[in-house]
Amino acid sequence: MTLLDRIYEKGELAEVSAELLPLIAPHRIILFYGDLGAGKTTLIREICRQLECVDNVSSPTFSIINTYLTKHQQRLVHMDLYRISGYAEAMDAGVEDYLYSNDLCFVEWPEKADQLFPENCLFIHVQQEGDDRRRIRVFNQKNG
Repeated sequence: MTLLDRIYEKGELAEVSAELLPLIAPHRIILFYGDLGAGKTTLIREICRQLECVDNVSSPTFSIINTYLTKHQQRLVHMDLYRISGYAEAMDAGVEDYLYSNDLCFVEWPEKADQLFPENCLFIHVQQEGDDRRRIRVFNQKNG
């Protein structure tokens, strides 16, 4: 089922992130889909800011997994599986350990290791709609 479908401009990122927070709340694993440069990391950075993250939020493209703390000592996990070649490599990187912790996990490029993720994830698709516009679609099941 589609929970959100809207087009936004970069200046509306804080507003869009605020709309996402109640959709994220019932989930622990949030999967972000979109092409390179679509704005997945930028969106995650803003969500983390609104969750009062005290650490610097940066792309985990090379580290694969970054962890951050909020001012309430909640741990946020940010994964980027772009460089992962599949399920086995994701397992070797320790992805599954984080997925089954009690931490809130944001995962970019989840399609690289699809079989790792449980059914009850939130699925966020970000797509470029021109230089400054993005379309965001949020689903509570894999195929919308």
